[in-house]
Amino acid sequence: SLPVLQALEDGLKKADADPSVKAVMICGENGKFSAGADIRGFSTPKRLGGALGPIVSLIESSEKPVVAAIEGVALGGGLEVALGCHYRIAHVKAQMGLPEVTIGLLPGAEGTQRLPRLIGVPAALDMITTGKHIPATEALKLGLVDEIVEENTIEAAIRLANKV
Repeated sequence: SLPVLQALEDGLKKADADPSVKAVMICGENGKFSAGADIRGFSTPKRLGGALGPIVSLIESSEKPVVAAIEGVALGGGLEVALGCHYRIAHVKAQMGLPEVTIGLLPGAEGTQRLPRLIGVPAALDMITTGKHIPATEALKLGLVDEIVEENTIEAAIRLANKV
């Protein structure tokens, strides 16, 4: 939603400008990282700002390490946000995917470019063209996440951010 995108952008810019901030951790709320875009917004008139692609690029270009703490699901735009992060930690029960194809769309925030760079073309094409969700254990094997945890994902992400 527009408020979430605006909060991400504002938070990143504030963190980048603050010399006391050494790293950034992005997490979701209520045990879910992000299920992606609200497709109801696709039928509303376009507003200035609020595009996910530039925000993911802002995450990726941050000079400070950005860690995604993935709980529940990271789907569609949510996974694209995680792909823009420098590091990704997932809860063992998390699911990730780019399901847009199942409703006739392609990922629109450069997930089709970032995913193959991270996990290789064959695995990325499978995820992009089928829309399947993969569990955290498979994501770790593919190199999509750096670590999986059974404990508190946010605390693990903070530990990683402090380490890097």
